[in-house]
Amino acid sequence: MVDTSGANGRFRRVLYIGRFNPVHLGHIEALKYIFGREGKSGEIIIGIGSTQHSHSLKNPFTAGERLLMLRRALLEYGFPLERVYVVTIPDIERNALWVSHVESYCPPFSRVYSNNSLVRRLFKERKYEVLGIPLINRKEFQGTVIRNLMLHGGSWERYVPKSVLDVIEAIHGLERIRELQETDY
Repeated sequence: MVDTSGANGRFRRVLYIGRFNPVHLGHIEALKYIFGREGKSGEIIIGIGSTQHSHSLKNPFTAGERLLMLRRALLEYGFPLERVYVVTIPDIERNALWVSHVESYCPPFSRVYSNNSLVRRLFKERKYEVLGIPLINRKEFQGTVIRNLMLHGGSWERYVPKSVLDVIEAIHGLERIRELQETDY
């Protein structure tokens, strides 16, 4: 682990990783929490995971589309972009090597925010400080629920930022998900 406290310990760089398929209001609340904890000088790396996957019911959007959604949502909610790094991280199927893999895609960081038990375990084993994020409305603010609502004609729009809704409409994401149901098992 590299010291990321900066000159005289004036800043800290942290990692928040997710699939963002799609970016939803739960992600926005998590980012608000992280920015609030890290103070005015903290930098945040947002890692978009599973970026080699797209056009499936679990991962309907491409890495580029998720980058676009995230950037537009960050702008919509006024996050300080000068303190944000967004990186794409493809999966590997070797958990023992996964943290090194993530590190190779990111600027150095010293702390990880995650509620995923495997992610937490893997980073703790590598001596990172790992913190949880309060879950807000978890029954609705999760990608699986939102994608299912999209698939079955439910009211999903209220769970994503307006900017993300605009991206999904522009790329015909709703039609894509519904067509994928015909071919994806």
